[in-house]
Amino acid sequence: MAAIYPLPAVAAGHLCLDIIPGLDHLPHGQFEVLFRPGRLIQAGIAQFSTGGPVSNTGLALHRLGVPARLVAKIGADPFGDIVRGIVAQYNPQLVEGIRIAPDVPTSYSVIISPPDTDRIFLHCPGANDTFLATDIDYSLVERSALFHFGYPPLMRSLYTDNGQGLVEVLRRAKETGVTTSLDMSFPDPTSESGQVDWRAIYTAALPYVDIFLPSIEEIMFTLRREMYEQLNANGTLLQQVTPELLVDISEELLGLGVKIVVLKLSENGLYLRSADETQMQQLGRARPEQWEAWANKELRAPCFQVEVTGTTGSGDATIAGFLSALLRGLPPEKAMTMAVAVGACNVEAADALSGLRTWDETVARVDAGWARHLLSIRSPGWQWDDAHSLWVGSRNI
Repeated sequence: MAAIYPLPAVAAGHLCLDIIPGLDHLPHGQFEVLFRPGRLIQAGIAQFSTGGPVSNTGLALHRLGVPARLVAKIGADPFGDIVRGIVAQYNPQLVEGIRIAPDVPTSYSVIISPPDTDRIFLHCPGANDTFLATDIDYSLVERSALFHFGYPPLMRSLYTDNGQGLVEVLRRAKETGVTTSLDMSFPDPTSESGQVDWRAIYTAALPYVDIFLPSIEEIMFTLRREMYEQLNANGTLLQQVTPELLVDISEELLGLGVKIVVLKLSENGLYLRSADETQMQQLGRARPEQWEAWANKELRAPCFQVEVTGTTGSGDATIAGFLSALLRGLPPEKAMTMAVAVGACNVEAADALSGLRTWDETVARVDAGWARHLLSIRSPGWQWDDAHSLWVGSRNI
């Protein structure tokens, strides 16, 4: 087993209670017929789980053997009690960094996930809207290898005022010498978050981000909204994402200061692009000993084959697999494989954590010849690497 970096990883940012009604018994592909005004739809037993990157990525890191610390904000209410109780079941120490604010409600989401249908979220931001840099214990960050922050589009105090709240969080974290990583969520187009200038926020915040891991939908909406709306007019964005578009987006993000760009492409796998050696030297404390092996990389990993039960937290789990591999000092090719492997385990369960296995169990599943989905890239310069079961781009050195 690859050794874990001795310092912990901090997962900070958005935390909520996920309430998932049981809908597995419903007919497949009948969402528009069943979910109509005035109808009573019988549901099964509801699952309660914690959601958001603090839970989904933080507890996944814990499950994968990484010493994790959680930093978030909840209310002094029954939902907050449930959140603390769920987290404490994994390890009572994990609740120590979760701040209880008496004057705000705990954030919650009701997740409607019928068979063969993308999820619908009913979300209350609650305490997450008031989260500030002052809610973080930076002495804990100073003692950590990695600071992972997630979902600023769901945290109002961080994206208003041109994102100065987010900049302050990331700047103060980076000043401790830690490696920083950032995940996004998809803004509601009709909300305040969907109207802010995310390009300006990225320009100010990404110089303090080492690893940026948004989905292609999130980065297209926030960075290139007009193109996003054109390509996704018929809900076919993923089918229209070309290798050239991935190169173009990743180059822009690297130009803003990011050292490693990881774009989540749903069932189309995972894309990685990294900076040159000079930039990679600034990666922070979590930098692998063989960090030179991470410079100037362009990789694309296909997904593993599984029976999908639910997709809640699949992106967060993928991130946890990637960061766990980096913290173990593994090369980027292995990190990409473990990222999609952990993500695949996640979707075998309805909630964000039940499907996850330990690091050793996941590695054993991969080593046993776990089949992958076919991923064909018809673009000059891309070659299949049979040894690592992934695609290598022309910008890979």
